[in-house]
Amino acid sequence: MLKNQTILITGGAGFIGSTIAQRLVDENDVIVFDNMSRNALKDSPVAGHPRLTVVQGDVLDEAAVTKVVGSADYIVHAAGVAGIDTVGRKPVNTMRVNMVGSANVLEAAAQTGRAKRVLCFSTSEVFGQHAMGATETDRTVIGAVGEARWTYAVSKLAEEHLAIAYHKQMGLGTSVVRPFNVYGPGQVGEGALRTFIQRALRNETIEIHGNGTQIRAWCYVDDMVDGALAALTLPQAIGESFNIGNARSVETIYGLANTVIRVLGSKSEITFIRKDYADVELRVPSIGKAKDMLGFEAQVSLEEGIRRTADFIKASL
Repeated sequence: MLKNQTILITGGAGFIGSTIAQRLVDENDVIVFDNMSRNALKDSPVAGHPRLTVVQGDVLDEAAVTKVVGSADYIVHAAGVAGIDTVGRKPVNTMRVNMVGSANVLEAAAQTGRAKRVLCFSTSEVFGQHAMGATETDRTVIGAVGEARWTYAVSKLAEEHLAIAYHKQMGLGTSVVRPFNVYGPGQVGEGALRTFIQRALRNETIEIHGNGTQIRAWCYVDDMVDGALAALTLPQAIGESFNIGNARSVETIYGLANTVIRVLGSKSEITFIRKDYADVELRVPSIGKAKDMLGFEAQVSLEEGIRRTADFIKASL
């Protein structure tokens, strides 16, 4: 584990970024760089921590990025536009932030020369609508041009290619992780499991888009952070991409809603509503590479993760 380092987390006020900050801040100086469009940090245990510095800024601001990158020993680049509703409303912003913003971070890291490592966040969306046991070397498949969902996937795939290119051409110590359906305490913005738990705790109707047969593998955020930090620090991770997920926590969306209701003892009913957007029908990762190279293996079961997330939401309510 890192100690006495200066660690920059772009998007550090977001769900995953703020969870990584919690893990590192007791033994390191952590700089969070974020435009605060989604702020999970304000309600986290590390808000106001003496070793935490929060810099409000945008990754599209090249000068601001260069300034903050110049003080970092390690960089976690988690800033980006995500969420199907947000992406649908702002596809141009999505592509600019995810591509140009990532280019700004990587170029600044290469030019300043201080950072030992840079970890970039891609997405499982790069596998398209169907991915069963997807490995890192499987073909990435992107949907139709003009469909908002795939603007996100294309932009993150471009970031992934760029990160590896900076390693190959510039010698920058980059690594990439592809998260698969991360959930847990502190999640902000959109997310099916978070919404299901919130509604179940209030005994409200749970709405499912489409017929509920879409299959996902659900990864608890603490497991995701374990994989991300291994990819950030282990030397064998340089120049590599890794799937990070939990292939043992696989459910259909309908099955997930029923599991949430059962685990939480809820009286919620389930209804089905029309789905007006392209969706991923099957997405389950192979984590063999992450296990072999990083020693990563998810530990938290789906039911335990639901209970922990529900406890956090109840406390915040």
